[in-house]
Amino acid sequence: MGNTRVKICGLTRPADILAARDAAYVGFVFFAKSPRHLSVAQAAALAIDVPVGQCKVALTVNADDAALDALLQAVPIDMLQLHGRESPERVAEIRARYGLPVMKAVGIADADDLKPLAEYGRVADQLLVDAKPLKDADLPGGNGLTFDWRLLAGRRWPVPWMLAGGLTPENVAEAVRLTGARQVDVSSGVEAKPGLKDAGRIGEFIAAAG
Repeated sequence: MGNTRVKICGLTRPADILAARDAAYVGFVFFAKSPRHLSVAQAAALAIDVPVGQCKVALTVNADDAALDALLQAVPIDMLQLHGRESPERVAEIRARYGLPVMKAVGIADADDLKPLAEYGRVADQLLVDAKPLKDADLPGGNGLTFDWRLLAGRRWPVPWMLAGGLTPENVAEAVRLTGARQVDVSSGVEAKPGLKDAGRIGEFIAAAG
C-alpha cells in the first residue's frame, strides 16, 4: 500500500473482501435502490471476513435511528458514511449517539458546492468529496460521474477528506495529482457490471492510486 489510502465501496461477496485486502477501508452499502445494497444479515456475514485493522464503513442515506440501531447491533462497523441530505445537526447527533467516526459525503459540481464542506468539517470526522448526482438520479453516489478536480487543488478542511466520483484505475493517478487527495474512494470504477466487483480492477486501482 502506498501513501494514498484507498476505500473500495459497495462490496457484496466474500471474493470482494479478499480482492480488497490491500485497501485501507471497505464499504458496505445500505440503500435499497443501489445495486450494491446489502441486508443487515448479508453485511454481518461479510464483515466476519474483513481483516483486522481494515476499516469497515457503512454507507447509509438519510437513515433514521431505528435503522442505524438495527444495523449497528448486528454488524461490527467502524465508521458511518452519511450519503444523503443529513444536516450538520443530524451528523453531530449520529456521532454523539453511536460514538463512531462519521464521514459526511458532499456532492460537488461547481465551486459553489464547496461551501458546505467547511460546515460539515466542523461536525464530521471525515469528508467524502463526491461528484454531485444528476437531478433525476436514483443514487446519491456510485454513478460513475466525475467533476472538475481542479476545484479542490490546494484546498484544506478541518478534517481529513476523501475523493470520490467516477474514479477508475485509469484516472485515479491523475485525480490524486490534481487534487492532492491522500484518500480515494471507488465503487462503480472497479466493477464488471453494477454491483459486481472485478478483482483485477480492484488490484489495478490500488496500485494506480499510489
